[in-house]
Amino acid sequence: MNEQSTVHSVTYDLLRTLKLTTVFGNPGSTEQPFLQDFPDDFTYVLALQEASVIAMADAFAQVTGRPALVNVHSSAGMGNAVGNLVAAWHGNTPLIVTSGQQHRELVIGEPYLGNRDATMLPRPWVKWSYEPARAEDVPEAFMRAYAQAVQPPAGPVYLSIPMDDWKRPLSGFTRVRTVSDRVAPDARRLRAFADRISASRRPALVFGPEVDRAGGWDAAVALAQKLHAAVYGPPLADRTSFPEDHPLFAGPLGMSVKTVGDRLAGHDLVVVIGAEVFRYYPYVPGDYLPAGTELLQITGDPGVAATARVGDSLLGDPGLAIELLVETVAEGSARSAPEPMQRPRALPQVPGSPLTPPEVYAALSRVRPPDAVIVNESTSTMAQQVEWLPTVRSGSFFATASGGIGWGTPAAVGVALGDRERGVQRPVVGLIGDGSFQYSVQAVWTAAQHGLPIVYVVMRNQEYSILKSFAVLEETPGVPGLDLPGLDIATVARGFGCLAVDVKTTEDLEREFKAALTAGTTTVIVVPTQPQKAML
Repeated sequence: MNEQSTVHSVTYDLLRTLKLTTVFGNPGSTEQPFLQDFPDDFTYVLALQEASVIAMADAFAQVTGRPALVNVHSSAGMGNAVGNLVAAWHGNTPLIVTSGQQHRELVIGEPYLGNRDATMLPRPWVKWSYEPARAEDVPEAFMRAYAQAVQPPAGPVYLSIPMDDWKRPLSGFTRVRTVSDRVAPDARRLRAFADRISASRRPALVFGPEVDRAGGWDAAVALAQKLHAAVYGPPLADRTSFPEDHPLFAGPLGMSVKTVGDRLAGHDLVVVIGAEVFRYYPYVPGDYLPAGTELLQITGDPGVAATARVGDSLLGDPGLAIELLVETVAEGSARSAPEPMQRPRALPQVPGSPLTPPEVYAALSRVRPPDAVIVNESTSTMAQQVEWLPTVRSGSFFATASGGIGWGTPAAVGVALGDRERGVQRPVVGLIGDGSFQYSVQAVWTAAQHGLPIVYVVMRNQEYSILKSFAVLEETPGVPGLDLPGLDIATVARGFGCLAVDVKTTEDLEREFKAALTAGTTTVIVVPTQPQKAML
């Protein structure tokens, strides 16, 4: 046995084989034995808080199409990370999240920085959670974690590793495995679904985030065109899977039971591919489906299929399923052309002071490069984004899958790092609310340190507008803590090393946005805006 061969060296060799050579983290003392003598062929991405670590890794994995490796600090760091771990779980992102456990000899005595019941802490937001019984099992634990993370439905996994394990002698690990990450749908059931779709008089298609993650964008367009069917965006989508400027695109479904049910009126069949049925919020009672409407669902996630409130489900990779449906459904050119999404694009006759969100989006629509990717966490203005800044390319829209805020700012960093990793150059635009920005503002430091081409447009309406909209809907007046006075966002951003500017007019916004595109680093543009009542 090579005297230099240890759990540490063997594990790093395995990580190289699995192409897990980028580590997102915030180091603590119990993690230093893992990180010591950090190899030159690995990259360490430092974020200043663990929630940002997770969101960066999440977006990086989505963009590269490979699992990402995360390292956070014991129970305290894992606790900080859990909020954005929820987003990775709902977004089916393959993450291998690790943290250090105290020395094995001390664990029984509940030592300082010991991770009590370590495997319980990240549950239920991981597919698998494990602390190796022996130091010698650490490499195999990584191998299983990788296999578990990528197999459908993909998702995050967690390993807790005692800090003294890394120096234990180990001769090697040779049982490297490969696993499938796609499962084809049952052919007979898919044929039955195809027959029902072909027989439909007025079908509706809903393409969810799983479609874009499966590389099914082009096939989705082909299916919609062959069926001559209206396409709706699913509620609260974290990825866009169909071009929002296409004539068959009818717009978002809405969010509540009533809104979704009303929108589907007139369709005899709704085919939901790669999405939940449905991500409802808030609760507004209504019919889950209009009378006379049936629903079919195709998803790669058994849990998503099981929790659907209505309809018949088929398990299988959505990308493969759509490709097979394109081959088997009957051509539907005899169907009446569906109504495309209405885009009134109304602007005030006199420029707003402060600007209205539509004015901001109108200005951005004039200067956004065609290949730009958008990360949106301005939750009260997402309807305006679809109206003014439609997503027209695969892999060019990202949002949180969890409903929490604080994901978008660091996720933009992960997108830009993922693009750099795969040799793609495109601007990354973060559309962030002023409340959301505060949750993970420290993420812009990482962006600046890496010189990432991100343009953050922070809409400063001095309140949690989305919560005020919910308060009206839910008839809950007098809720405290919904106003955000006194935030100097540009100064904070400059303190973290970014270029930053306050603008007041659309002319200023367009000028500064154009300058940011060629700045060679990260820019934060702060735009005072009028509060926007969210369309719920």
